[in-house]
Amino acid sequence: MISSAILPQPLARLPWRLIFMISGISGFGLIVLYSAAGGNFAPWANKQALVVFFFLLLAVVISTIKESTMKALTFPVYGVIVVMLFGVEALGLVKKGAQRWLDLGFIRLQPSEFMKPAIVLTLARFYELLPAGEIRKWRAVWPALLLLGVPAGLILVQPDLGTCLMVVFCGITVMFIAGLPIWYFLGSGIALAAAMPIVFSMMHDYQRRRVLIFLDPENDPLGAGYHISQSKIAIGSGGIFGKGFLNGSQSHLNYLPEGHTDFVFASLVEEWGMVGGVLLIVAFGLVIRWGMKVSRGAPTRFGQLTAAGLSGTIFFYVSINLLMVMGLAPVVGVPLPLVSFGGSAVMTVMICIGILMSLERQQRTQSRLS
Repeated sequence: MISSAILPQPLARLPWRLIFMISGISGFGLIVLYSAAGGNFAPWANKQALVVFFFLLLAVVISTIKESTMKALTFPVYGVIVVMLFGVEALGLVKKGAQRWLDLGFIRLQPSEFMKPAIVLTLARFYELLPAGEIRKWRAVWPALLLLGVPAGLILVQPDLGTCLMVVFCGITVMFIAGLPIWYFLGSGIALAAAMPIVFSMMHDYQRRRVLIFLDPENDPLGAGYHISQSKIAIGSGGIFGKGFLNGSQSHLNYLPEGHTDFVFASLVEEWGMVGGVLLIVAFGLVIRWGMKVSRGAPTRFGQLTAAGLSGTIFFYVSINLLMVMGLAPVVGVPLPLVSFGGSAVMTVMICIGILMSLERQQRTQSRLS
């Protein structure tokens, strides 16, 4: 926090170390996008800069919202997003073979992105209202599964497996931290493993290909396995210190598909090496650590669960993308937030950051008053 002698009081109360960290990650992303375009701000870096700036301002605005207001809005907002997801299924815009967007004329929305932070807030509110003695009973499970399962199912049929997994992971994180018996999760994991052949048979053809290519990328290195193979080549060729800024051959010669979106980390490591990749991971780790610190210091159960769940949302974004580009998980279309080109992930992460800043600001206010 910066002294109010330098900045006006409302701005001085902001966690500027976090804002500088977020700005640093985003700035590094802009450098990578500039390089991926062959040393040009267009068409990606200039647009991304505007998106980051706008949503960072949105995060600052969200940080002024009181926790009591969040609690009052949680269930209504969840309901609106679910209605929007039904709207996508009925009237949604089809793009790249998927029906994920809702065109309202003046704006085009992807409601599934809003559900990532919304499911965290909703389940946090549910478990806050649940009496402590009920946490180990079935009453603590089935409503949460219903709240989680409806949007997850609607997102899955769009189809958007990556976002569906993100929503499920975020919801399960809140349920686990809320104190549900661990055997619920172990039993569910065993049941899911046993049902994998059925799940696999119900997948779309492109999803099944992604799983098979994940298990054996070399089976079709010039077809379905091309993304993973080229990503590994780009990462491996970067070595310790990388090939140097603007010297990434895989991305500049278009060997690496989606080098500015899903596989931007491969573009980054090719030029900046393992050192650049590790520094970026550490920066994300510090952001997530800050979020968990907010969770530990929250005076209310809602604040604790919300902060932990939103920190988990950022963690899943980063970890799934990194596992994906390194060939350790199937390609599910999850971008690297603040670095990959595109506004959806930036918006979601900035909403998470804004809510975390709001909870942290209220903690400091209560500390001064006590």
